[in-house]
Amino acid sequence: MPAGSPPRIVGRVLANGDMRPGAPWWREAAILATTFVLCLSGGVAHADGTFGPPPAAAYVVAVLMCAVLPLRHRAPLAALALTTAGGLLVAPVGLLLTPLVVAPAAVAAYALAVRDERRAAAAIPVSAALLVSTTPFAETLSWQDVTRLGTVVAVPLVAGVLGWSVQNRRAYLGAVEERARRAEKSRESEARRRVAEERVRIARELHDLVAHQITLANAQAMVAAQVFDVRPEQTRESLEDVIETTRNALDDLRATVGLLRQSGDAVAPAEPVPGLSRLPTLLESFRRAGLEVSVHEEGTARPLPPGVDLTAYRIIQEALTNVTKHAGSGDAQVGLVWSRDRLTITVADDGTNVRPAPDRPPGFGLIGMRERAAAVGGQLSARRRPEGGFLVSTDLPLPAVRSTR
Repeated sequence: MPAGSPPRIVGRVLANGDMRPGAPWWREAAILATTFVLCLSGGVAHADGTFGPPPAAAYVVAVLMCAVLPLRHRAPLAALALTTAGGLLVAPVGLLLTPLVVAPAAVAAYALAVRDERRAAAAIPVSAALLVSTTPFAETLSWQDVTRLGTVVAVPLVAGVLGWSVQNRRAYLGAVEERARRAEKSRESEARRRVAEERVRIARELHDLVAHQITLANAQAMVAAQVFDVRPEQTRESLEDVIETTRNALDDLRATVGLLRQSGDAVAPAEPVPGLSRLPTLLESFRRAGLEVSVHEEGTARPLPPGVDLTAYRIIQEALTNVTKHAGSGDAQVGLVWSRDRLTITVADDGTNVRPAPDRPPGFGLIGMRERAAAVGGQLSARRRPEGGFLVSTDLPLPAVRSTR
């Protein structure tokens, strides 16, 4: 709309009779003009059976009945009552009651049916009966008169049926639109949830891959610094371990980022997904960093589902990484207890050589371990031991063992 131009008044009649933007203002004027012409055309047929120009009484009745039609948007029942009252004046003023004359009543009946189905079901038949109540019924009434009066009764009834149909269609379309809106909102929420879960998963994988290697490299560098003056050969070995550890960290990071940059769902990892089968290699890397790790296993080990196997490996890796980070050299114990329906993993340290906590925000190691355990239906707890040190305990569910005979 150009600047400074007056606003246009537009509106559309809703099922409840209100106006909404979308329909041009002239539509209401067209409806009123058409109804007036139809009502006035009914006066062409005279009571004596002849045809001619509408008398003055026809103009008066048409104006009175059409003047109340704008009320149908706010008060359709009152509009129907007033147009019915106008129809009752047709016979007393000498006009012939025809279907065209009651066109305003039909418009009001339609508006009432669209807005209020219950009131329309009671008011429209009453209005149709009242319209023909002023016509004298006698034995000399011809079949043409009966047909005409029957049509007069049918006009508001048919308009009411059309209004009910429109109301039902609007209600159906509204329900379909609401369901579509809810479905779209649900899809958006589901997409946001999946994106958030994927971000957490990526962050957790990067943390487990990189933090483990960086912590080992830091521990190995500290060992090299401590023995630099007294044991040069051990210093060289520690520096070689640092080089190997950082190289592995770069390879893991490059592989992970490469997987994230690929498209498609069927993406094969560059290396097998780690599990408890790689536990000896993992423990050896910690031993080279100065952490003595012992393993105690009870029960009969059996193959694990891929998700549970990866979770068990990552939890042990992160727990030992935390021991290396906060305790440095010392001893740690890893326990694996296999039962019928669960695997219990414990990682504990002896609490010796505990380094003072640096002044930095807490990490996400424990949070990531709890999320991993919960993702496969397990539980994880972490607490300080009364005798010193820290204990991480995890219960992971196992598939039921099928008995064989």
